[in-house]
Amino acid sequence: MDIETELEQAPVLKVNIQEAGYEQGKAMVRDVRLSVNAGQLIGLIGPNGAGKSTTIKTILGLTNYRIGEVEFGGRHKRYAYVPEQPVLYEFFTLWEHLRLAASAFGMPEEMFAHKAEPLLERFRLSEEKHHYPAKFSKGMQQKLMLIIGFLLEPDVYIVDEPFVGLDPRATGDFLELLESERARGAGILMCTHVLDTAERICQGFTLLNHGSVVAQGTLDQVREQAGRRVDATLFECFHALT
Repeated sequence: MDIETELEQAPVLKVNIQEAGYEQGKAMVRDVRLSVNAGQLIGLIGPNGAGKSTTIKTILGLTNYRIGEVEFGGRHKRYAYVPEQPVLYEFFTLWEHLRLAASAFGMPEEMFAHKAEPLLERFRLSEEKHHYPAKFSKGMQQKLMLIIGFLLEPDVYIVDEPFVGLDPRATGDFLELLESERARGAGILMCTHVLDTAERICQGFTLLNHGSVVAQGTLDQVREQAGRRVDATLFECFHALT
């Protein structure tokens, strides 16, 4: 097997969380194990309070208490996190936000402009690039977070509730770009409550409830674990398991 094939088949994210939380000894999630391969989109789903946010924060190293391992793979072993709540600097313009992210990744200026401009056009924000995102609508702020993620072309995307605030056209743009990134070989872990879309675009699922995994695998495997019929929807499986 050549190096290219090995990279394509190797997981770009491996998670083995035995326990994790925000205080020592007070676990919010337990026994959460998942992996994301290159070119794979995995949906992380569950009801409110199931442990999705804690799982994501643990992967990102933001919890105070963790027993377990998180391993990033891929060519560069780097990831982009797209949060549900946009993180913005009040006195930075949209363009300055993008330049800051590119600089943090060591992207040359000429490459930055070449990649940033088409993304702004794609999400119809070109005319806003010298304006301040702190004054944007929630949907426009979310577009900026997505643009930053796509700008960096990481090995792994960790995306938290990306559809919140997006209009249908922006949602379509986002899904098309996700597909192109999968084709490039990026892996994606996406937390979402939009189950009909998740069912359509994800190659696998991890369902959480009360801080633990209750089902995992392809939709057919989740159906089996939920004890549902072979044509059951993801929503029906979600309802049965949670």
